[in-house]
Amino acid sequence: MWTSIFLRRALQRSTSAMACRPLRVWRKPGRAASPRPTCLTSLQLRGQQTLSSASLPGAGHSVRSVRALREERMVEVEWKDGGHSLYPFTWLRDNCPCPLCTLDSAQARKLLMLELDVHIGVDAVEVTDDNKVSVSWPDRHASVFHAKWLKKRCFSASARRALKEELFLNERSHWDSTLRIPAADYHDVLRDDKAALDWLSALRRVGVVHLKGAAAEPGVVARLAERIGYLRLTFYGPTWQVQDKPMANNVAYTSGKLSLHTDYPALHAAPGVQLLHCISSAEEGGESEIVDGFHAAELLRREDPEAFGTLASVQVDFTDTGTDYCDFMLQAKKSVIEVDAEGRVLRINLNNATRDSVLDLPVDRVQPFYRALRAFVDLFSRPENTVTYGLAAGDVLTFDNWRLLHSRRSYRSRPDQPRHLEGAYLDWDEVMSRLRILRQSVHGNA
Repeated sequence: MWTSIFLRRALQRSTSAMACRPLRVWRKPGRAASPRPTCLTSLQLRGQQTLSSASLPGAGHSVRSVRALREERMVEVEWKDGGHSLYPFTWLRDNCPCPLCTLDSAQARKLLMLELDVHIGVDAVEVTDDNKVSVSWPDRHASVFHAKWLKKRCFSASARRALKEELFLNERSHWDSTLRIPAADYHDVLRDDKAALDWLSALRRVGVVHLKGAAAEPGVVARLAERIGYLRLTFYGPTWQVQDKPMANNVAYTSGKLSLHTDYPALHAAPGVQLLHCISSAEEGGESEIVDGFHAAELLRREDPEAFGTLASVQVDFTDTGTDYCDFMLQAKKSVIEVDAEGRVLRINLNNATRDSVLDLPVDRVQPFYRALRAFVDLFSRPENTVTYGLAAGDVLTFDNWRLLHSRRSYRSRPDQPRHLEGAYLDWDEVMSRLRILRQSVHGNA
């Protein structure tokens, strides 16, 4: 059972399509046509891909009428719920679902870009008896679109936001030291789709979930990874053993304190999710700490925008060299705070142990970089931003490695039973793939 409330979005159920009684059709001049509704003005359409009144994908998707706007080169769909959507001619032709244009078994486009007329016109549009939108093209090709499919792909800002959130779950629940880490039963996650969906949804929203009840033996993380897809192989192997080792090739394989960090920024594509299973705990110490890097980055943006700008723009060198699963000599450049085109934080890339002595900056920018980095470290190290926890034998911590910074206090092992954690990585692509599949399994098609 969950011990914390997660934010998760249930798929919105759509109402079943209803057949349109009288068909409303637009055809080229010269053909018989039913009366056309009042046309949209150029002012209404200028700079818009669709009407702002278009409703969200989850709402009813029965079509009231369709018409082609020749000057704007769009098909307008009026929905029975009162909304309107606009679809460019070229986009409709590009996404024709007929067997000549689409391989349905793979849901993949067969139509070649070289075969697409990007200035194509429309011969006729109409609503079919079974409430689909039919488009006839000048070359006598015909495309028939399901109303539900079109509604989901409405170009309005609100519909695009809703679909983006449904597909990628980009909304995050930020947290500080008051977080109660979400928890679930390990075996429930393995055997029950609803439990697995709740786990992955919370992992995406909150960034960390504690799984309890696993066996205190190797192989637990591999079985958990198989529930998702496959393990991410790295230079440390498909799984890796966190123990105090002589001649350690990683600072994690010592008993000393580790600073707050993300794993593997020396890889161009750092693993997205980390699984960490406790097989044997320490006799003393070894507690872990986690910080919501996205929350900390937003605090830095507000408190010290200059430091935020520096860490979001400067490319820092990370390196990792040694031998484990095989020999490796890694080198990558990344900004400590990675943002998208709109300035939203996407990833945190910071590992003090593997931050290279190479600093590819003009000499006058070195000190400002250090000032910015220290400001960020000071901020996310504040007690009010840090959650401390301990892992007992059989516990599995699963967390977002692109978002969370994690650390470990120094420890002392029992002489006859050394502290032993087994770790593994997953990529967000496979995690999100499984999440979508589980969501469909649990909730059905949206």
